[in-house]
Amino acid sequence: MFVFADLLYAIAWLIDYVLWAYLWIVVIRALVSWVNPDPWNPIVRFLYQATEPVLRPIRRRLPMTGIDFSPMVVILAIYFLQRFLVPVLEDAAFQLR
Repeated sequence: MFVFADLLYAIAWLIDYVLWAYLWIVVIRALVSWVNPDPWNPIVRFLYQATEPVLRPIRRRLPMTGIDFSPMVVILAIYFLQRFLVPVLEDAAFQLR
């Protein structure tokens, strides 16, 4: 059973780091959107391709204002997952030991 516990702990660790990396991708994309970036730049294209599938549905559900709040909603969701899902998985792994 300790193997499954270690696997669950490793999954929790991996989820935490993936969420952390995606958080920074969203933050960088929000900062880049404040300037007029070259749409053909590979970095800008990567940022848009990585974040648009998550931001677009949120943007459609938010009321139309002059400010795009969808990155803030995604950041809050990431913080929630890091503070709720990751500790739950770690506690479950600890309980299995």
